[in-house]
Amino acid sequence: MLRLLQFFLGLLVSSAFIPIIPAQEQTPVPGTAILHEIRIEGLKTLSESQVIALSQLEKDSQVGKADLQAAADRLLQTGMFAKVNYNFQTRSEELTLTFQLEEARRVPIYYDNLPWFSDGELGDAIRKKLPFFDGTLPEAGGVVDQASEAIKDLLASHQLNVTLDHELISNPLGDGTVQEFHAQGATLYIANLNFGDSSLASSHTVQQQLSEVLGKPYSRMTIDLFLSEQLRPHYLQQGYLRVKLGPPEVRLTGNPNQKLPEQIPVFVPIVTGAVYHWKEVQWSGNSVLSSITLSNELGQKSGEVVNGMQIEAGWDRAREEYGHLGYLDAKLDPVATYDDQAHTVSYAVSVVEGVQYHFNTMVLTGLSLAGDRRLNQKWPTQAGAVFDKTLFEAFLTKLESHPAEIFGELPVHYDTVGHWLRTDVDKRLVDVLLDFK
Repeated sequence: MLRLLQFFLGLLVSSAFIPIIPAQEQTPVPGTAILHEIRIEGLKTLSESQVIALSQLEKDSQVGKADLQAAADRLLQTGMFAKVNYNFQTRSEELTLTFQLEEARRVPIYYDNLPWFSDGELGDAIRKKLPFFDGTLPEAGGVVDQASEAIKDLLASHQLNVTLDHELISNPLGDGTVQEFHAQGATLYIANLNFGDSSLASSHTVQQQLSEVLGKPYSRMTIDLFLSEQLRPHYLQQGYLRVKLGPPEVRLTGNPNQKLPEQIPVFVPIVTGAVYHWKEVQWSGNSVLSSITLSNELGQKSGEVVNGMQIEAGWDRAREEYGHLGYLDAKLDPVATYDDQAHTVSYAVSVVEGVQYHFNTMVLTGLSLAGDRRLNQKWPTQAGAVFDKTLFEAFLTKLESHPAEIFGELPVHYDTVGHWLRTDVDKRLVDVLLDFK
């Protein structure tokens, strides 16, 4: 007689704990059964065989309820999955298991100061432990630890006496985060930076800026921040909107089996791409400010070479214009379209203006009563008036740089001014909070 049993177990990821809540059983669960088939649902990047390997289950083995729960635990603990659910069916003595999965967000891996190996060699070392490694890792979990162990094994095999740390950090070259791996104990320094664009050798500004990195401890983070903050603006101002900088490469001559010198020469590949000219900008979602007003903030004319830094500043100026009118939550989402034949660029900008805020009250801490009175006397906005963020920022500048303009000869002593805007979107009111320390 055939018997059908169905059992569900839900797993919910939590940053603090991992609850495992079995569903109510329909009928008694047999002690063990033969694992006849494993099915996987919800995959986007991983393969079924990779998930099965992570679960450590083997087909045709005897499994019980505890084995299935342990397999679900292992999948969750890898960090590769945001949610893990499963159910199973038994027929005679054979069991069919189905995992319903939601893959977790993964971030790029970032090798900070491991110049002994290329990115390819480091990736190959990780893939020996994690065959599915594609250059990204989850934000936390056992898979990250396994990647770390793989790199440690590679370091040890070359008798490199360093320790390895990893942490989630902001991406130095873009949005989001990266999983950074950093060696502690390496005494290596940046000897020089050579660039794929020979014209930089004659740029007095760039050569002066190099002093910020030369002689510093070798770190790709240090170099990438230099490329992003100093070198990238150099190209954007000239219309090279799609310039590619790096990644930096360690280029050594001599016996590759010898110990690295303390002074590391670094080469930065550069592909400038084309110079782009301005075509147009289209705005949508704006009603408080006209498209003409917003376009004027960008300062670009049709056909002229685009100043990329001016464009980026223009988005900020447009947001400031909204803040001037009390629209503190205004958001701009510019999307560029490049015509690589005509070498032009146009933007489509979606605007969410939000609500207009009025000033409600000011909360002060860290000042004397006399200081409170003097500051309130100088505050430029009356209760109930439209809140002008530009006036607020100008007032902060005076507090931090020219306090005598606010307090006169009144003795006040503070080093910093903490400042916050507390908004109530329903009432359309904003409070100003200032903390003097």
